[in-house]
Amino acid sequence: MKKHLAQLVILILALAPMLVRAGGDEVVVIYNKKMPASKTVAEYYAKMRNVPAKQIYGFALTTNETMSREEFRDALQLPLAKKLESDGLWKFAKTTFPAANGQPERVVRHVVASKIRYAVLCYGVPLRISHDVGLNETIPTNITGFFRNNGAAVDSELTLLPDMEMNLPLTGPLPNPFYGTTNAAMLNPTNGILLVSRLDGPSPDIACGEVDKALQAERDGLLGRAYFDARGLNQTDPYARGDQLILATAQLAKILGYETIADDQPATFALDFPMSHIALYAGWYDENVSGPFTLPKVEFMPGAFAYHLHSFSANTIRSATNRWVGPLLAKGATCTMGTIEEPSLQFTPDIATFLARWSINQFTFAEAAWASQSALSWQTTVVGDPLYRPFGKLPEQLQPELAQRNSPLIEWLYLRNVNASAMRGATAAQLIGSLENLSAHTNSAVLTEKLADLCVAGGKELSAIDFYEQALQLNPSPEQKIRIRLALADKYLAQNAKMKAYDDLRKIIDENPDYPRKFSIMKRLLDLAISLGDKDEITRSVSDIQKYAPADK
Repeated sequence: MKKHLAQLVILILALAPMLVRAGGDEVVVIYNKKMPASKTVAEYYAKMRNVPAKQIYGFALTTNETMSREEFRDALQLPLAKKLESDGLWKFAKTTFPAANGQPERVVRHVVASKIRYAVLCYGVPLRISHDVGLNETIPTNITGFFRNNGAAVDSELTLLPDMEMNLPLTGPLPNPFYGTTNAAMLNPTNGILLVSRLDGPSPDIACGEVDKALQAERDGLLGRAYFDARGLNQTDPYARGDQLILATAQLAKILGYETIADDQPATFALDFPMSHIALYAGWYDENVSGPFTLPKVEFMPGAFAYHLHSFSANTIRSATNRWVGPLLAKGATCTMGTIEEPSLQFTPDIATFLARWSINQFTFAEAAWASQSALSWQTTVVGDPLYRPFGKLPEQLQPELAQRNSPLIEWLYLRNVNASAMRGATAAQLIGSLENLSAHTNSAVLTEKLADLCVAGGKELSAIDFYEQALQLNPSPEQKIRIRLALADKYLAQNAKMKAYDDLRKIIDENPDYPRKFSIMKRLLDLAISLGDKDEITRSVSDIQKYAPADK
């Protein structure tokens, strides 16, 4: 089944039309007049994406992340709609909507022509609309619990700006009629949806960096590795949908050729889990940023999408340490999504659909993000350049471009080719042969590590050791080097080469003074020193354990 699915995806990619990339003239940029840095981000984005100056709008808004329903309506929603109409970007006309869902036939003003599809909210524009306890709105009795909430993410509420005169209910989520669409052209204000995202994060520099990295990935491709962190829930568990979404996305990443790690253990990735070259990440369910993402340096690739499913993952995004969205952006992610309040699992982003639309259907980031939402006027915020489209170039187009520039990134395309072949059923021996015949592997730590992994899969342990040792000489990234050394230590021990294993583990400590799990490595070193009968190393290991145990326990 997986083989047939892989073949289907490859066929779709081969036949996918080269869509015309959306331009800056389709965008309005919105900033907060009360925060000078907000205007700076707006002007930077407009410059980088060629947005006409007349489509940059400033509004005087609170400098807090939360705004009231009244302020949202009077200071942002109504003035923005009026500005779009007066500037000729939207044309309204009376439209008859037939009776449906218990509503009578209505004649209301509606957007019938639009020159723009996207709105960018820049650093400083509030994140959420607070719940208004005094809102005069009839709430159906079937809306219960936390769904009796008229608060929402500003982004999600603004998606419905084209239909603002339809008097839509504000309490609870509204169904997104474009959820799962494969036709990007349907995502248009004339159909009732504005594609809203924000350039935001803990600082204005981080917000500006989101467009820089997006442009780089559009040129070079979204390259690197993919990491998915599920929880291993039983399919009868009421929260199993979270695992299903994450694991389905992992499967698609594999089909696309990404070197993919999919974990299904209850705990999230451990602090010492070596995550190198991150292009894609999705996991759940820690309340605050955890594991490798708390380290001083996280190896995000330019253009990386990173997402952690938690009800309050975007409760704040101006913090570099609290929740998830802000910290992921602070550590180098290019784009993400999150929820500001409890959304219910069924109304969290469907990231499997997101990745499918973004990659296979070649949607822009905002198109893919809103096509992956089953609800609007609810709790999701979308952070990143809305025009970002890293899959606009097929691999066969991208590869010669990278080769012409002598870009080392080409190694990732070779790796994706190998992994795609594996998904089509190629054996480890066949894959080893194809990589060994590729001269590029001799200068690539990425490809040489892959050769070692394939040798392990093919039962060639000694060859695997040789390739891991070679990869260490080819300038691997810090996290990649740790991963290779850990693998080598296990292989050495399997061959009873205890001294080599000892030296290898010792280098992890020597090369990484801030390694987060020193104590566990030191205990292994002590056991090996005792086994080797090396008194000097026993003494050294005991001293190290005594020195570091209090901080690492």
